[in-house]
Order: sequence, then C-alpha cells, then structure tokens
Amino acid sequence: MTSDVVREAPIGIFDSGFGGLTVARSVIDQLPHESIVYVGDTARQPYGPKPIGEVREYALECLDHLVDRGVKSLVIACNSASAAMLRDARERYDVPVVEVIYPATRRAVAASRTGRIGVICTRATAESMAYDDAFAAAPHVQLSTRSCPRFVDFVEAGITGGDELIGLAHDYLDPLISEGVDTVILGCTHYPLLTGVISYVMGDNVTLVSSAEECAKDVYRMLVHTDLMRPGGDPSYAFLTTGAPDEFETIGRRFLGPEMVAASQFVGGSA
Repeated sequence: MTSDVVREAPIGIFDSGFGGLTVARSVIDQLPHESIVYVGDTARQPYGPKPIGEVREYALECLDHLVDRGVKSLVIACNSASAAMLRDARERYDVPVVEVIYPATRRAVAASRTGRIGVICTRATAESMAYDDAFAAAPHVQLSTRSCPRFVDFVEAGITGGDELIGLAHDYLDPLISEGVDTVILGCTHYPLLTGVISYVMGDNVTLVSSAEECAKDVYRMLVHTDLMRPGGDPSYAFLTTGAPDEFETIGRRFLGPEMVAASQFVGGSA
C-alpha cells in the first residue's frame, strides 16, 4: 500500500533544455494537484549532435539528482534522451519512468485512418530511428519522418508566426502532404508551440499528435495504476537549470506560462 508521504512527493521531469516545459505544462493542466521538480540541462544542450554515450551520461546525472531529491516518478521529456537511455533509466531507478516516444506512437496509430503517419522531429531523433522502432509493432503503418531543426530556433526566439516561419514550415511539411499522411506526431517537445503554423500548413484533415500531451496522459495513467496520485492540495513547482537561471526564467515563461516564477542553478550533481 502506498503511503501518503510518497503520494505527496513531486514528479521529476527532465529535459535537455526548455522543450520539456511543454510536458510540464500538460502535466500541470491534467494533474493540477501534483508538485513538480524540473531539471533542464541547458548548459549542455542541444543533445542532438552529441554521441549517444555522452547524452546517456548527462541524462543519468540529471535523473540521479531528481531521485536524490525524493521524486515519486521520473518523466524523460526529451526525445534524444529517451532514445539514448530509457532502458538504462528503468533498470537503474526504483520509481516509475515515463517518456515521450511510445505514448505519441500509440496515439498516432489509434488516430490514423489510412496508416500513413508522419513524424517531425530534430535531426538526432530522426537518426536515432527511435520512432521507427516504436512503430515496429504496427507493421501496417507507412512512416514518413522529417527533421525540422530550425523550428527550435523560432520557438526559443518567441516567434510563432510570420512569412519566414510559414515558408520554412512549407519547406519542411509539404513533402508529408505529398505523401498523403493523415496524422503527424510533433516529435520534439518544442513543437507544440508551433501547432498553429503546422496545422495551417498541413490542413484541417491532418491530425496532430503532441508528444508532450500524450506523455502527460501516460503520467496520469501511471499515477492511477501505481496508486501514487496526490489526492489534493496546492502543488509546489521547482525549476533547476545547469545554465543561467535568469535566461531559463525568461525563455521558460514562453513554454510554461505564469508557473515559471523562478529558476535555480544545478551544477554537476548538486543543487
């Protein structure tokens, strides 16, 4: 039987930078009583171009810190890190671990009418073949993957519209339209902030699946199944960054909103 002390513990969310705050946003919306501790490894982002071994080392260091803080579950809110070390994390920790790739895959398979599914993601996630592996259990799916690296720059600059972005979106997404996809996974946690422009270019007949939102749904299911859900009360939120806290607060508010009150420094295994 789960103790009340464990239920009161926060959920630990980890990302290489800011994108995982869209996962935190979805968790807050779906689980308003849950407390959160978020670690963003902004000093060492982007993870994408780094060797998998390096990504694994950095990610496990951040997850170790969250576990040391007494979180009741872990959320790997980073596609690159999920691809690099999900199995390691599940073997290493005694708390449940949720990630972003498989929940989005399941939702896309359920949503697609034709089996033609697109994934838009960073170059590293595309090259990791993590989504290809996740769809292996659904052999009827015809998967089209497009890396959209410059989308991240626009999101972090706070730009979600304008002719340049719309033109870039056409460059990235028109090939998916040509291939007849009816469902597209937003396979980078930055991309939910570009839902408007992506939907505009893809059209109303294409279903967009947010890996952030689907991950939060999996967190909800996990808390119910493990009897870890906090029954009520006001939550607390803590945000840690390996980079500059003031920059994290400024950019973080674009992703999260008013809950981003303050961030603190996290350096090499100790806050």
